Amino acid sequence: MATDQSGETHANWLAQVKEEALEPELPICDAHHHLWLDTGHTGWPYTLKDLHADTSSGHNIVRTVFLECHAQYHKQGPKHLAPVGETEFVAELAAQSAASGQAEISAIMGNADVSLGDAVEEVLNAHEIAGRGLFRGIRYITAQDAHPPLSMGDVAQMTDPNYLDGVRKVGAMGYTYDAMVYHPQLPDLAEVARACPDTPIVINHLGGFLGTGPYKDKREEILQQWRTSMASLAKCPNTYLKLGGIGMPMMGFRWDKQALPPSSEELAKPWAEPIQYVIEQFGPERCMFESNFPVDKRGAGYVVLWNAFKRIAKAYSADEKRQLFHDTAARAYRIETLA
Repeated sequence: MATDQSGETHANWLAQVKEEALEPELPICDAHHHLWLDTGHTGWPYTLKDLHADTSSGHNIVRTVFLECHAQYHKQGPKHLAPVGETEFVAELAAQSAASGQAEISAIMGNADVSLGDAVEEVLNAHEIAGRGLFRGIRYITAQDAHPPLSMGDVAQMTDPNYLDGVRKVGAMGYTYDAMVYHPQLPDLAEVARACPDTPIVINHLGGFLGTGPYKDKREEILQQWRTSMASLAKCPNTYLKLGGIGMPMMGFRWDKQALPPSSEELAKPWAEPIQYVIEQFGPERCMFESNFPVDKRGAGYVVLWNAFKRIAKAYSADEKRQLFHDTAARAYRIETLA
């Protein structure tokens, strides 16, 4: 049975299911992963070595996008500039990845308190300098729910005028804004997208679909609400959507509690229809697959996860797959496209 006791224990659990990579030549930009040196959000470190072990395990991962995870913040100096330490940390690892011949960290999404309003410009400028040309924007998590395990701490409300000014400033400076909310908050996020039309907004993890706590055993009811909200968001032309997060317990499937980890067929079965639905709404040119590793590693191995995505996308054309697996992420994060 999988536990959070150690990375080694979990790796041994994942190793029970092995698959060959499907469509191994398909170029992939992993649109969302993390790195940390401490126990992070999983209970074990996830370093550049660990990332490269995953990205070189069978799929053609050519580029990746780092997403903030409160790692290596500055411990001294102004509090609002503390997240710049994370960008410095990842920029050094990105340089190492570029020299490694393996998957290259091609974009860095840092953190900043957008409720600073226009004053967030100082933080963005500091990230730009620290990022060595790779800083592409920020993620500010507004996910909140009354169920305590889903609490993300004190954050600004999405209706706060200062928050909206901050999101607008992100776009005005040419950056991208990553949004993590839970599915009941999607209507509020749609209002943000309409209020900040010049800011590219990337919605994380299928819009934060919940299936635990008070949402457990209500999947069909939630899916109906979720589809309506996602269709509304898709009408906002400045929005993109990340297709992933399906290995997280909050999605309602406790893959990590199984004696055996899931196969790609098991992963794909409950998520094929919802993911195909949002691809239809947003279009492949505004959707991108993400690993969300190592967070989703709690539920599945890297090869298995991307195989599941490829199974879900098997009916799409070669051009549509190129968008879904590489080009949409490259466009959203201003990464050079492949020849």
